[in-house]
Amino acid sequence: MHWVGVLSAFVAVNTVMYVALAVAKMLPKVYVADWLPRRHQRAETRSIHPDGPR
Repeated sequence: MHWVGVLSAFVAVNTVMYVALAVAKMLPKVYVADWLPRRHQRAETRSIHPDGPR
């Protein structure tokens, strides 16, 4: 009956991984570029609004 314990452990790990992937899929995507400082900023705005952000 040792195989029952091995099988139940496999099912438990598989279930935890499936739940973790489902939760990760529901969360918004994280972009690394949003966390890093921006080095390349334009000298002038390209917006049709002259007082808009660069």
